[in-house]
Amino acid sequence: MSTQVAKKSEVKKNWYIVDLDGKVLGRAATEIARVLRGKHKAIYSPSVDTGDFVVVVNAEKVKLTGNKMSAKMYYRHSGYPGGLRQANAAQMLEKKPEDLIKKAVKGMLPKNKLGRDMFRKLKVYTGSDHPHAAQQPLELNI
Repeated sequence: MSTQVAKKSEVKKNWYIVDLDGKVLGRAATEIARVLRGKHKAIYSPSVDTGDFVVVVNAEKVKLTGNKMSAKMYYRHSGYPGGLRQANAAQMLEKKPEDLIKKAVKGMLPKNKLGRDMFRKLKVYTGSDHPHAAQQPLELNI
């Protein structure tokens, strides 16, 4: 008896939709990352992208627990001297709520080419409208 390893050509990619209205960011991000990696499937293999596409709507309505809205900081650097920029979670949620979700999920994916391919299957939108209705995404309850 040998171990079954999934092949890229055998993997069927499904589409899921997640509504983050009133959901906690970290708990939602772990479930989204799990689906993107494909760990919810019986054919999961760590070296093959077995994950599904995930469409996230209502990104601006996500919640953070405790005082993370003001205490959690996000940093980026322009590459120039003195180019460090920082914003707390409340500012990120106000300006670019999509980036808040993307950063949380990206941190939970592998840091290699496979992780980058998995991350490309994440689609995040503010509001409840999205252009992926043709794919008939299934509801993913978190």
